[in-house]
Amino acid sequence: MRVAYLDAFSGVSGDMTVGALLDLGLPLDAIRDAVATLRLDGVAVSSERVERSGIAATKFHVRVHGAHPDAPATRHHVHGHRAYRDVRGILETSALPAPVRERALAVFARLAAAEGEAHGVAADDVTFHEVGALDAIVDVVGAALGVVHLRVDALHCSPLPLGRGLVGAAHGPLPVPGPAVVALLRGRAVRFDDGASELVTPTGAAIVAALTADTPVPALRPEAVGYGAGDRILDDRPNLLRIVVGQATVPARADDVVMLETTVDDTSPELWEHVLERLLEAGAKDAFLTPVVMKKSRPGVTLSVVAAPDDRERLAGIVFAETSTIGLRWTPWTRSVLPRERVVVDTEYGPVAVKLACAPDGTANAAPEFDDCRRIARARGVALKLVYQAALAAAWRRRR
Repeated sequence: MRVAYLDAFSGVSGDMTVGALLDLGLPLDAIRDAVATLRLDGVAVSSERVERSGIAATKFHVRVHGAHPDAPATRHHVHGHRAYRDVRGILETSALPAPVRERALAVFARLAAAEGEAHGVAADDVTFHEVGALDAIVDVVGAALGVVHLRVDALHCSPLPLGRGLVGAAHGPLPVPGPAVVALLRGRAVRFDDGASELVTPTGAAIVAALTADTPVPALRPEAVGYGAGDRILDDRPNLLRIVVGQATVPARADDVVMLETTVDDTSPELWEHVLERLLEAGAKDAFLTPVVMKKSRPGVTLSVVAAPDDRERLAGIVFAETSTIGLRWTPWTRSVLPRERVVVDTEYGPVAVKLACAPDGTANAAPEFDDCRRIARARGVALKLVYQAALAAAWRRRR
């Protein structure tokens, strides 16, 4: 699983998030194309390489009619009132790819709920001020686009430093963190009084609330890192957001089982298929035969059954009932089991179930269900190997 970790040691904002995603390889032209679908008048985006405390980073800029939205002369004009329903309409009627549009809408839905809670109005009646501005819409869309473009399966975020002090807003001075930020981060790990100014903006908090998992970041193997820069120079830390992307490493799970075994030389070979089917249907984790040469050089087989400890007696009863054995040995085992899931993938021949597993080093394994492949091959009159290969290719596409 591909994971992105937002290491927000200096907080998080919309432009810092997009800057870090650009640093990771999101093309600026892709953001320009996405902005064009929004039909926002006079909006232009750019980026530049900057340095914060000796660390190279990407600074993302949004300008409206040639001016920076946070410039004093333009701030009131750019941050005009904009209702949540209007922002939602801009996104819903855009030609953004569905995964990008859905994520952007999710961010603004969380933001509207938080603003509504802070001001005592229903979410649909919220009028955005600071975060309704065109630059905030572009930041949210850019963040959603970056997650999709980088094929990130899950996002996680570090505990956020919330800073302290006061910040100017449309309603007048607000305490840091602002009421909407506190509402958005309910249930999240945060650090109050860390920082001497506003470090988490409402847009940044909404991105974290809507797009990141509220669970600890898993162990991962880093593949790439990106730094996004904020506007201000901070005295106590570099004003950067670091995003680390890598493959999650999931340790194998220990599983206690018992191994039942018997060696037989006088059971008809015709019966073994039935014996194995009964054992597997009854809950055996595995059952298999191994050819052996027994006493007096007689050919025979060893029946091995892997079972949960609680199933030992019940499965032993099936072995005694269905075979000619008069004795059965068993030993406790501990095995390592990889996390796995069963998914259904679409192929040109039809849907096929595939078992997916992930090794601790991030290596993926995929195994199409043989019975599904055989059934489809017979029904469609095609070679079994073609169906199997198509299912395997679809499974790998799903993981990318």
